[in-house]
Amino acid sequence: MTTQEIERIAVLTSGGDAPGMNPAIRAVVRTALSHNLEVYGVERGYDGLIHGAFSKLEARDVGGIIQRGGTMLLSGRSKEFRTKRGQLDAIHQLNKHDIDALVVIGGDGSLTGAYALSQQGVNVVGIPASIDNDIWGTNISIGVDTALNTIMDAVDKLRDTASSHQRAFLIETMGRECGYLAVMAGIIGGAETVLIPEVDISLEEVANAVADAYKRGKTHAIIIVAEGAGIKIQELARYLDEADVGFKTRVTILGHIQRGGRPSAFDRLLASRMGVRAVEAIMDGKFGVMVGLRGRKMALVPLEEVVANTRRANLEYYSMTRMLAR
Repeated sequence: MTTQEIERIAVLTSGGDAPGMNPAIRAVVRTALSHNLEVYGVERGYDGLIHGAFSKLEARDVGGIIQRGGTMLLSGRSKEFRTKRGQLDAIHQLNKHDIDALVVIGGDGSLTGAYALSQQGVNVVGIPASIDNDIWGTNISIGVDTALNTIMDAVDKLRDTASSHQRAFLIETMGRECGYLAVMAGIIGGAETVLIPEVDISLEEVANAVADAYKRGKTHAIIIVAEGAGIKIQELARYLDEADVGFKTRVTILGHIQRGGRPSAFDRLLASRMGVRAVEAIMDGKFGVMVGLRGRKMALVPLEEVVANTRRANLEYYSMTRMLAR
């Protein structure tokens, strides 16, 4: 399909929500309108795509959303879309609504779905949005910066209580397979130790680190635990209490609070740049790609490359957490 034949596009958000999805939607819609394209929003992600939940979007429909967390289009995970029939039904709806190209905003699962559609002839461009920062092909994904700021705020507040009562606080962050959030939180939050899926660490090693902090005269200890780490946080808390490391332990699981909130300035700008570049890619006839931040520039990364690789936490940063815990 040539650029001249692109007349109508659709945009959807899928998977876990991330702060900055709304600014990305806004950028896609308004950039498309500036190119005289019709834009349709698909509600509820791939499930909405399968069932034809399309609605036309104009400039005013995306007004006042740049500062809002979550996604105005709603999101979710679709088991039905993982099936061949589900994907055929989604393509049927795209053809029924005369959609010439689709923008998918979401994480690794969403981009895997985008790749599946592109393999079946759909013109697709992806935008990475995942607070875990586990998507290959981009330095950072939409939502990561806001999530880190949320974690930092929580750690700072918990440290006040930890110091007042001489406690060791175990704080669980998101990150089932990628420990990026935990590692960065460990650096900016001054943690004694960090537990992530990428590195094996024993209960004894953690206990020694906390006991050493106590012996050095620290009034508190912060331990950051990624949810996908090999040691469960409640098990670790019991072990530390039984080991008598000097501090009594308390557990805080941040959970879904990390996904919410007003997107930071960085995330608003990143999402806006990615949304604009996604539409530009469509106008240039470049499909089957994801917009990624490479250095300071926006790049187009083949979806095949994105889904074939896995991004993990940077172990150099992990080493920093240990070096700085003095």
